[in-house]
Amino acid sequence: MNLRPKRPDDPEINLTPLIDTVLMLMIFFMVSTTFKDDVRMQVKLPQAQGEAAQDEIPQLLEVIVDREGRFYVNGEQVVDKGVGTLKSAMAAALATRAGEGNPDKTLPVLIRADAASPHQAAMTVMDAASQLGLARIAFAAAQPPGGAAP
Repeated sequence: MNLRPKRPDDPEINLTPLIDTVLMLMIFFMVSTTFKDDVRMQVKLPQAQGEAAQDEIPQLLEVIVDREGRFYVNGEQVVDKGVGTLKSAMAAALATRAGEGNPDKTLPVLIRADAASPHQAAMTVMDAASQLGLARIAFAAAQPPGGAAP
């Protein structure tokens, strides 16, 4: 004779309704979520505020980069956008500046790049200058319109 009380069976938890509910919520959120296509980085170039430029023009090699990425060395347009052509134009400008002697490697290079010009064009100018041994490179900036230096 078995006098021990009968143990109740372990309760079973039915997970099917819980899984169904979670999947329905996941499908709802996936369908109702919108993803923005507007993930481009907005870059606003800084404007300079400071003292006014000097009246005397220092000796420098000026390279201008326009909106299309064309180069102008001391006011003369470079034939194409290649680094080799730019390098030879800068070397010729250095040679004419120095006359018959050795070109001045301490001459500063001033880069005037349009705000809408491609950044690769400014990098090309810096690359050509460094290949020529010119280490003093500066960028020109414009004062904000209507704003005087504080």
